[in-house]
Amino acid sequence: MVDKQQIDGQILELKDEYVQLQNNLDKLESIGGNLTPLEKRLSDIEVELKELNARKQELS
Repeated sequence: MVDKQQIDGQILELKDEYVQLQNNLDKLESIGGNLTPLEKRLSDIEVELKELNARKQELS
């Protein structure tokens, strides 16, 4: 079973990845690159964060 600390760790990792991707997206946008894969991953992270936060609430 996953505990709150593990969920918090996963949330932090996803938030860090999200910030990195956001920065990469900004750079890629400025040079006219293909944003679709990064936008997809950002969307996936948002879904994962919602799920993790819901699971965390259930443990409270």
